[in-house]
Amino acid sequence: MPDLLTQTTLKGQALIEQSGLLPGSPNVWQSLIHKPLFGLLLTLVIFQLALWFYNWCGRKAFVHPVAVSSVAIAALLKLSGISYSEYVDGNGLLYFLLGPTTVALAIPLYKEFHHIRKLALPIVLTVIFGGAFAAASAVGIAWFMGSDEQVLLSLAPKSVTTPIAIGVAENIGGLATLTTGVVVFTGVIGVLLSPLVFYLLQLRDPRQQGMILGLNAHGIGTARAFELNPTSGAFATLAMGLNGAFTALTLPYIIPLF
Repeated sequence: MPDLLTQTTLKGQALIEQSGLLPGSPNVWQSLIHKPLFGLLLTLVIFQLALWFYNWCGRKAFVHPVAVSSVAIAALLKLSGISYSEYVDGNGLLYFLLGPTTVALAIPLYKEFHHIRKLALPIVLTVIFGGAFAAASAVGIAWFMGSDEQVLLSLAPKSVTTPIAIGVAENIGGLATLTTGVVVFTGVIGVLLSPLVFYLLQLRDPRQQGMILGLNAHGIGTARAFELNPTSGAFATLAMGLNGAFTALTLPYIIPLF
């Protein structure tokens, strides 16, 4: 029996040595970082650290956790050699939860509905003109700079929340990955510039601030609006939802006209 145990142990050691997966060896590290779970773990850990830093800085817009964690994760992916496709596959669960999370925003919207009902017409007009201008300006600037057709199609839904933007981009022939990156970038820039815009235009009404953040910075802006005021959060949720619906229902029919 001891001889059998010894032989089994020696065979196991030989197999490990042949595979190169010895403790501390580079192969072990490379094997671990290319597992799907690693991408999800990386996202959760980096975002929690960025959130801690955000709270430590007094919740200043210029250190928003999405902005900080995005830069940190991009740098880590570059240094570790993990491809973007591997990282996306590892975060499939988070992508799936984007939709239910967006729908769950209906709860604070319902709580503030008595304020919203009184301003139905101005809200609808703001969303229609604001959403149309956001899409047209992005596509127009890119066209002026010589971007190809697929890039233009990917930029068109850049001002709606990620789950809707991905669906619209795929429907009209754009690149979902490019659209996702542009949507996140738009949201981060919107949040970073919002304090300056509110100060320059003297916008102190939480309803106006919420509409601007929801319409221009979608999900990230809505999260920021809830930090400012519950009313701002409700109006941001409404603007984001209406703009998403307006874009999804109109953009696929407008694009073929051009």
